[in-house]
Amino acid sequence: MQDFCRRHKELLDTLDVPGLSSRLVTDAIQIERVARKYLAAVRQAAVVHRHIEQVKGSGNFITEISMDETDAPQTPLELLIILAAIADEGIPIQTIAPKFSGRFNKGVDYVGETDRFEREFNDDLCVIGFAIRNFELPDNLKLSVHSGSDKFSIYPAIHRAISRHGAGLHLKTAGTTWLEELIGLAEAGGGALALVKDIYGESLDGISELCAPYASVIDIDVACLPATKEVSNWTSEQFVSALRHDPLCPAYNPHLRQLLHVAFKVAAKKGECYMDQIRANHGVVSRNVTGNLFDRHIMPVFIGL
Repeated sequence: MQDFCRRHKELLDTLDVPGLSSRLVTDAIQIERVARKYLAAVRQAAVVHRHIEQVKGSGNFITEISMDETDAPQTPLELLIILAAIADEGIPIQTIAPKFSGRFNKGVDYVGETDRFEREFNDDLCVIGFAIRNFELPDNLKLSVHSGSDKFSIYPAIHRAISRHGAGLHLKTAGTTWLEELIGLAEAGGGALALVKDIYGESLDGISELCAPYASVIDIDVACLPATKEVSNWTSEQFVSALRHDPLCPAYNPHLRQLLHVAFKVAAKKGECYMDQIRANHGVVSRNVTGNLFDRHIMPVFIGL
């Protein structure tokens, strides 16, 4: 750690990162504090990277380092020192996922101050640009937003920022695709709807086990979850209305949506039973998945519409 601090002290002592919302003030104590907090984790990430590289070969995978499930957002100085450490370890990082203020719960909209998020996001882009220029990190290094799906209220801020900086972006949206599959199956009715109801019932029974790994990124009020017996009598329209992310719909249930978001393993255990329904209802499933990703995610984030 002392070697790291000595190597970077001169640069950080005279730090001038253009575009930050406030000027960075650094000293040896601050640098050492941040290094103590993050250096061991970065070195462990390097061990993991070298193992994967040995197995898959150099250049055959994309490397991301994420720290979005920490207790507090990283400051611009912390992010800069983390990137300096990553460069020292020779990790060819292409995306980095920091923690931002507010709640990024699975499958539902952002909860927090959008102005504060935009300021933090812009600061992180400034730091990444500085790190690319000064630490010889890959030119395609970009911010990654976890969980990025369904954060409709901050997409305008993200679009403004990446347009201003000419920056790339990784928006992590895997979970919303799984939910759109369920919506498509529910729309299809018949055996597909029965399967979705069955998945919900098993998810409700196993809620503690399913939610435990995601405690920091879900907010589920169990009292707001309908009973399995009630759901068993729902029509396709009722199930779709409860699950589809439409806050203007009176039937929309963000608690049910978050539970099913983390319940993918329930479907996985059904194996071909699940896949058979996906194949049989490919048209309606594909329409929901494609429309959600293109119209509600790609267009507002990258095009600004």
